[in-house]
Amino acid sequence: MDAEALGDGTVVWAERQWAGRGQRGSSWESEEGKNLTFSMLKYFNALTTENQFGLVMGVSLALCELLEAHHIPGIKIKWPNDIMSGNRKICGILIENVLVGPRIKQAIIGIGLNVNQENFGQLPRAGSMCSVSGSEFDREGLLDELLLRLRTHLDALDGQRVADLMPAYRERLFRRDLPSAFSHGDGPPFMGILRGADTQGKLQIELEDGSTLEAGPKEVGLLY
Repeated sequence: MDAEALGDGTVVWAERQWAGRGQRGSSWESEEGKNLTFSMLKYFNALTTENQFGLVMGVSLALCELLEAHHIPGIKIKWPNDIMSGNRKICGILIENVLVGPRIKQAIIGIGLNVNQENFGQLPRAGSMCSVSGSEFDREGLLDELLLRLRTHLDALDGQRVADLMPAYRERLFRRDLPSAFSHGDGPPFMGILRGADTQGKLQIELEDGSTLEAGPKEVGLLY
């Protein structure tokens, strides 16, 4: 079906996902009946490409607020938009935008939130709400709560400056102000200290010589 025929906020929820796509070519697999794997269609009236990182921040913050409301410990955003509980990745986000000139006409927001899955096979750094808290959760109730938070954040984007979201996003950045390893294309990993991100989504890394490297998601990757 053509996305034009679908209303703002339309959601498609998959009960099982075999080959979900993530950032930097990664895949996302989900055990049937255990998680939330869905896509949401969102239209915008005045969101420009210059402010498109605000969309990433708004979705990430909505998820953080949901998880914190359910007392999931150690919630952080692993740049640019994976959600962590401690050192466990429990949620991934992939956003695809449809552009008309300098404006974002619509976005398809894909979210994979691990809820009640406990076995992750060969993925030692994966986790779920259940595995980190010891409690099971009602997935439909969580979806309703998350959609409400998403709509609140996304409806505000048309009239909001990206800089307004930055303090809350920066506060939750995974490994902020800690020495970390980064990948850089085909070169060897390098060390640096993650200091923050700018309104274009570029990571700000303090290097060993005291200089600052600013790089986007296709240029560097945060390891651990």
